[in-house]
Amino acid sequence: MTVYFIGAGPGDPELLTLKAQRVIGSCPVCLYAGSLVPPEVVGCAPEGARVMDTAPMTLDDTHAEIVAAHGRGEDVARVHSGDPSLYGAIAEQIRRLRADGIPYEIIPGVPAYAAAAAALGQELTVPEVAQSIVLTRVSMKSTAMPAGETLENFARTGATLAIHLGVRNLREIERQLAPYYGADCPVIVAYRVGWPDQMFIRGTLSDIQGKVRAEKITRTALILVGPVLGEIRDFKDSALYDAAIPHVLRPRVRPVEA
Repeated sequence: MTVYFIGAGPGDPELLTLKAQRVIGSCPVCLYAGSLVPPEVVGCAPEGARVMDTAPMTLDDTHAEIVAAHGRGEDVARVHSGDPSLYGAIAEQIRRLRADGIPYEIIPGVPAYAAAAAALGQELTVPEVAQSIVLTRVSMKSTAMPAGETLENFARTGATLAIHLGVRNLREIERQLAPYYGADCPVIVAYRVGWPDQMFIRGTLSDIQGKVRAEKITRTALILVGPVLGEIRDFKDSALYDAAIPHVLRPRVRPVEA
């Protein structure tokens, strides 16, 4: 048997990859993070499958289910939100699987920041405005951040920030970022991206907290920060399709002589 760690995307069942849908549809056991993955995502599980919401379960509980499935020779679909490589808490699960000699495979999914950008209809890496995206989070009550991985350090780069698990700490985020980005820097809080009730709240570092509080949003939100989120019209075209800049698949275009 094999344990498949599956990225379910941010919530929209149609954002499942073909491979993810096929694997979920073939596994006799499906364990999914119900607090972040809607039941519709695992609705393609086979009839009679053991489908369990792991939200109220511990690591020991989920591993026990996997060990039992291993004993029966049954594949397991372990379904996580977004892409499991990012805050998927799969490292500790993999450590236990390796210790018990249980094989596994990872199937990537659509991360929330990518789904949010798509829903907003914009690119996050605009020439000469932002060419880097920092995926990070704030600690609050979760695992502490490593030394050096601070919002202030990331802010010094001027990159676009995608901040997870921080919607209840917006005042502190403003305090740390405003000296580098400016109080009027655009901010978008993306709430439950891909779900039927998704919401995008636009503001600035100075006013986003009040707007989010008015909507009573306290969880399941991604915070995007950076100049690229503003109404930028005057920017340089990318060199990717510039006729004057050849590459191996496109020779230089010669000007037409009069």
